[in-house]
Amino acid sequence: MEQPVKVLVVDDSRTIRALIRRSFAQYPQIVICGEAANPIEARDLIIKDQPDVITLDVEMPGMNGLQFLEKIMRLRPIPVVMVSALTARGAETAITALQMGAFDCFPKPVSVMGADAFAGLAALVIQAAHSCPGARVAAANQVASVKPHSPERSWARGFDLIAIGSSTGGVEALEQVLVGFPQQSPPIVICQHMPALFTASFANRLDQKITALSIAEGRDGEVLSRGDVRIAPGGGRHMVVERRDGHYVTRLVSAPPVNGHCPSVDVLFDSVADSVGREALGIILTGMGQDGAEGLLAMKRAGAQTMAQDKASSVVYGMPRVAAEIGAAEHIVPLSQIAAAAMAMRVH
Repeated sequence: MEQPVKVLVVDDSRTIRALIRRSFAQYPQIVICGEAANPIEARDLIIKDQPDVITLDVEMPGMNGLQFLEKIMRLRPIPVVMVSALTARGAETAITALQMGAFDCFPKPVSVMGADAFAGLAALVIQAAHSCPGARVAAANQVASVKPHSPERSWARGFDLIAIGSSTGGVEALEQVLVGFPQQSPPIVICQHMPALFTASFANRLDQKITALSIAEGRDGEVLSRGDVRIAPGGGRHMVVERRDGHYVTRLVSAPPVNGHCPSVDVLFDSVADSVGREALGIILTGMGQDGAEGLLAMKRAGAQTMAQDKASSVVYGMPRVAAEIGAAEHIVPLSQIAAAAMAMRVH
């Protein structure tokens, strides 16, 4: 029988700790080995109980969650799920935490009195326990070492459009991939599983860091140009690509979730298969579940080139694993080589 996942809950609010405890109670595979109101208490419990996963609040007295996260990742890497307020400030902090090596961020609702306020946190914790925090820290460090291409470098033999899907681990992975693309890249559309507000903060961060590309949230009816990178906004609509008057256009459409996600990678990839076909490149990166695998297969069947991140460099080998298993990915590539591999490819 598999050992239960030992979790340390760190939050200065007794109410929040109680709600998390209640949420976890229905999962026999999770055991709360300790609770702490601040990082000082948490430090002692980490040494004493050796948890498998930590849930960590951001705003706490004495030392905030980001400061404590930096110490954890530097001194004793343990999978950490940040519990961050679903606000603009919370979203910005969440992105910082992910870039520092947190496994994922769970959006803490503004009103936390409902019994299901933390539904979904247990699934993240269980997945985090089976991840490799060292791989995540390595991915975050790798981003800093990648040198972006000069703006003058042109695409050797481009596609009309590149579509990328990612989830857990995607913040670092996407940054590492995008920094390797030159200014004259084909338009790039991305679906990264994130809550509302988080995607806007993420897009702004990337745009400030990667000056060769124009990075923003996708907008309804926007015509895509070379060098544009558009990230599907979180919050209940799917992003798709349509062909209109010889141009590719992003559309935001209201529809039910697919594979439990809205926006969904499968929906984006299916639209690229229909609108771009063999002139497209599809890339699926680290993430939980299987969203994007069938869409990548649809792209392959439409004649597009397809690629998936390899297991060794994935924080969570879920989405790329399924894509590889069903034959959707023609090329299995380490994260550090994806941009270079894409530029070396030719349209079929």
